[in-house]
Amino acid sequence: MQLRVLYCFLLVGTVAVFCKENKGHISVVLLGATGDLAKKYLWQGLFHLYLNEVSSGHSFSFHGAALTVPEKAETLLFDALKSLSCPADVHADRCALIKDQFLKLTRYRQLKTAENYTALHQDILASLAEEGLHEAGRLFYLSVPPFAYADIARNINGSCRPPPGAWLRVVLEKPFGHDYESAEKLANAMQTFFREDEIYRVDHYLGKQTVEQILPFRRRHHRHLDPIWNRHHVERVEIVMKETVDAKGRTSFYEEYGVIRDVIQNHLTEILTYVAMEVPRNLSDSNDVLRAKLELLGSLQPPEHNSAVIGQYQNYLPQVREEMEKNENYFTNTQTFAGVLIYIDNARWEGVPFLLVSGKDLDERTSYVRVVFKDNTFCVLQESKEETVKSSCQPKQIIFHIGNGALNSPAILLTRNLFKASFPLSQWKEASEFPNISYFGQPISDYYVWRPSQERDAYDVLISNIYRGRKGSFVTTKNLLASWKFWTRLLENLDETPRIYPGGAETGTMLDFLIEQRALRYVTDEPLEVISMGQKMNAFASTQSIFLGNTMVSNWAEPLIQKLAQDIQATAEEAVKSRGVFHLALSGGSSPVALFQQLSRHHYGFPWKHTHLWMVDERCVPFTDTDSNFGSLERHLLRHVRVPYVNIHPMPIHKNQRLCAEADNGTEEYAQEISALVSNSSFDMVLLGLGNDGHTASIFPGSQDGITGDKLVVFSESPLKPINRMSFSLPLINKAQKVAVLVLGKGKHDIITLISRAESKPKKWPIFGVKPTSGQLVWYIDYDAMFR
Repeated sequence: MQLRVLYCFLLVGTVAVFCKENKGHISVVLLGATGDLAKKYLWQGLFHLYLNEVSSGHSFSFHGAALTVPEKAETLLFDALKSLSCPADVHADRCALIKDQFLKLTRYRQLKTAENYTALHQDILASLAEEGLHEAGRLFYLSVPPFAYADIARNINGSCRPPPGAWLRVVLEKPFGHDYESAEKLANAMQTFFREDEIYRVDHYLGKQTVEQILPFRRRHHRHLDPIWNRHHVERVEIVMKETVDAKGRTSFYEEYGVIRDVIQNHLTEILTYVAMEVPRNLSDSNDVLRAKLELLGSLQPPEHNSAVIGQYQNYLPQVREEMEKNENYFTNTQTFAGVLIYIDNARWEGVPFLLVSGKDLDERTSYVRVVFKDNTFCVLQESKEETVKSSCQPKQIIFHIGNGALNSPAILLTRNLFKASFPLSQWKEASEFPNISYFGQPISDYYVWRPSQERDAYDVLISNIYRGRKGSFVTTKNLLASWKFWTRLLENLDETPRIYPGGAETGTMLDFLIEQRALRYVTDEPLEVISMGQKMNAFASTQSIFLGNTMVSNWAEPLIQKLAQDIQATAEEAVKSRGVFHLALSGGSSPVALFQQLSRHHYGFPWKHTHLWMVDERCVPFTDTDSNFGSLERHLLRHVRVPYVNIHPMPIHKNQRLCAEADNGTEEYAQEISALVSNSSFDMVLLGLGNDGHTASIFPGSQDGITGDKLVVFSESPLKPINRMSFSLPLINKAQKVAVLVLGKGKHDIITLISRAESKPKKWPIFGVKPTSGQLVWYIDYDAMFR
């Protein structure tokens, strides 16, 4: 005969007694039980879980755990628990009774050694045996720093797993790594001990009520949204989180992470997936949701050098020096503000800009998603005031207001000229009373506004989802690594100096930025000055001097690029005037990207029709590969200017369905093409860069070919991937009428310093082999590379 255990709940006085068959016992272990996150949110969330599920048939026990000895920790834990509260709609008598039960079910455990975990396991089993209960599952919530994850995971897996038939759920808090490599390392450590279905990575923004509603909103209103939720109708999408607080007290964390890693890589990227992913037919199927998110993350176009603008509030550096005990010579480029431009490579969103923006010490605390629709309608007749709010000529937008700001609560807003939304009345209600405010340029009366029937904290929502095993609200290993793959690329290329802003309302328009040809730039120029050798120099007046016996132009990066672009156009106009054609050879890498964009945006008078474009070097990858130099040229310049197709000369690296095979004679073919079209093989201008090892073009230290000899074009090998390259030889470069060497960023300071002092040895530092026979060599070096 099977023994049936009844689980009874008794509420004296106002509610009847009832009993349910016990579904099993759940043990909840909160590690970091006396920390700030636990005291502010987690204990409250666990209490609300118990409040809502006490009558579901499960029995519970709660174990607050930390490294601290019990004598001290128990007092701290009690202080945190005594402030627990119930939602406003819970009767005071019921709240008091449930709270009393919760406190009796909560114990402190010191979990410091493997023996501590073994003892916890044995105590749970003994308690269940004594009460005649079976175990349904164990939930371990790790509210601890990531460096502690591995040891805790080893102990849980080694001696504190529940018996067969019971589930295990291990909850992790961000940060989940610092970049792709560290995230992968941490993920591998967790997967050594736990299955993927046992790991719950928390991004608390996915528990925000408005964020949680994005997918159901899209599914519920698909008949209205499907025709307009795409590139043909959406002008842009803004995903924003602004804070008024600064990083004081957290500067050591911020020095390691910055705002992109702290907020944008996780919170805002997760929201982006909800807005842009294809909505599964069954939202209750977590696997379908997670699969669609992963597909969207894989469609993010690789970020470019200028896909972001960054800033740093003025008091950040003094705070860092004080809190981290740094001297007055310490400087930092950590971002406390960032705006990032993302494009998605799929049929629905191609060409639509997604802006992810976050910052500290700004003018207001608010977070929202704003979908702005294109305005292609012309209205002939003048409308009455009553008709205006529904006019198709009025701006159209949908806003998912996540919290704070002028509305001071979660809300979903639709302009009345779109459609009227519908929601389950038990969850969301239409708001009818609002102060007389303007919201994104329109009176609040122009919107339909919906608010939650009852506000819930994000951790309440997520803890409930963990209890129910709803994985769709959490970050899987695959999704985590896909996100970091995108963001690591951006962070590695982010070598610009952040714009300093005063903070708060005083910042004014300093951080306003605009989208220009698939890139971001600040609207206003930053008034900077640099002091060098006792002389004050205006930031926008390039200085000219001598470097290694040749002319050097120096300035901050942006005005330096402007100067180089002007010089290229002047050289082009002179060549076209005298010979009717201009031959320009361009190097690859990240430095020329800003130049390409400057030429395409601001040099409309450039004689592109008479210009031939050549590649100084190329990586042996397909042109569609993100590492391709020609691919970069095509994306950043050729798409935006009118160069005749026959005037574009990519290197012939791809022949006979293979890459850079010597048997295909690609180097000879390119040399013959140069000899046929370029008089005396002497280019009007060659643009070079400088590698950290002293290489230029793709001629690397120790190269056997390309430094001397008769060959015009050679194959070479790089010490870094992609290894195989095709490159101009130094003798060909030296035939040019003008050679420009562009050097940008703090990362180039060491090599600039080294070659300024080193003996001229082209075999060791190939840049020394650039010595135009009869032409001119000009160095363009920014202040970051010169002075750091």
